[in-house]
Amino acid sequence: MKPLTIAEKIFRSHLKDEPFPGTKVLGIDVVMCHEITTPIAINDLVARGMDRVFDATKIKAVVDHVTPSKDTKTAMQAKILRDWARRHGIMDFFDIGQNGVCHALFPEKGFIRPGNTVIMGDSHTCTHGAFGAFAAGVGTTDLEVGILKGVCAFREPKTIRVNIIGSLPKGVYAKDVILKVIQTLTVNGATDRVIEFRGPVVDAMSMESRMTLCNMAIEAGGTSGICMPDAVTVDYLWPFISGDYADKAAALADFTRWHSDDGCDYERVIEIDVTNIEPQVTFGYKPDQVKNVSEIAGTPVDQVYIGSCTNGRLEDLRVAAEILKGRKIAPTVRGIVSPATPKVFREADAEGIIKIFMDAGFCVTNPTCGACLGMSNGVLAPGEVCASTTNRNFNGRMGKGGMVHLMSPATAAATAIAGVIADPRR
Repeated sequence: MKPLTIAEKIFRSHLKDEPFPGTKVLGIDVVMCHEITTPIAINDLVARGMDRVFDATKIKAVVDHVTPSKDTKTAMQAKILRDWARRHGIMDFFDIGQNGVCHALFPEKGFIRPGNTVIMGDSHTCTHGAFGAFAAGVGTTDLEVGILKGVCAFREPKTIRVNIIGSLPKGVYAKDVILKVIQTLTVNGATDRVIEFRGPVVDAMSMESRMTLCNMAIEAGGTSGICMPDAVTVDYLWPFISGDYADKAAALADFTRWHSDDGCDYERVIEIDVTNIEPQVTFGYKPDQVKNVSEIAGTPVDQVYIGSCTNGRLEDLRVAAEILKGRKIAPTVRGIVSPATPKVFREADAEGIIKIFMDAGFCVTNPTCGACLGMSNGVLAPGEVCASTTNRNFNGRMGKGGMVHLMSPATAAATAIAGVIADPRR
């Protein structure tokens, strides 16, 4: 039998139809929804007389972008999603107080498994590939079909394998690695491709770090990022899967069927040695415009933002707090931190991390996506500059006329203290 990549295995196991050559209709295991893109699909289904869901247990929904709502429009978006979830008995709906950033909340709830197919009307759905799933952002029509029928059509993507070798130096993290990968591939380098992250550096990463890698696959054009499920995956999922397996060894043995086979075909294989890399920072308005921190250090910033589906997890907050402890942020800087989920917030509070941020002068907000895309809780004024742990530095991304420099939580914390982009290793 022909050796297969993990993406090819998932496509074969979920194939429902191939209406014409190259277009594969896959059964979908998880359809995720939030209040920005899903209400459009809901309203269209209602207008067509098709206000139904294929399986309420496979739909996960959250209000996460503007929360609490800031005006009538965003209140209506939340209401449409809320009423729809109640109407169809969608139990996994997370409203104000229980909600968090979707791509942090849903994995934390144990909703993603190796070998799953996952869709959402959100480009950073690729995050969930960290579990060995095929996870992709889709448009409104595909989301509607997913909600109604539980299927989605894709052209089967080729796979680019990226081997991360060496060892991460002190002060360098998963965010720095993915920025280096995007710089290497360019913003179009993985268009309509799966990026398979491999190598000893990835093997040594936590699930949180792997989610950071996969989260930004889309910034290189990738349909999905993906990691091989292993013992780290088993440990993360064990509270949710312990009833399905005799022990962790049995779970690991099952998960290994979702590994790419030796000798499978990759479109490209790229090797990146991270042993000597510096912390990475973007400049300009494209995610592949990346420099070493030493090349851009000293650039003034007005705001530092720590949070998002890329870097708002407990691991990220710990790294930033370690640098901030006992220090104050520069008087010229607004510091904002948004723990990605209520669980992250509670655990950070219990560890004293929230106090460290507040003592340093940060504003601590509820879990929200708001600042990342310039909707709420940290929008920039024209001409302002933000050092951010988010995933996108497009022109106007965090506010019209604003500039965003993407970086790790460590670099962001160091920058907050210095008032200019700074090297966390110093």
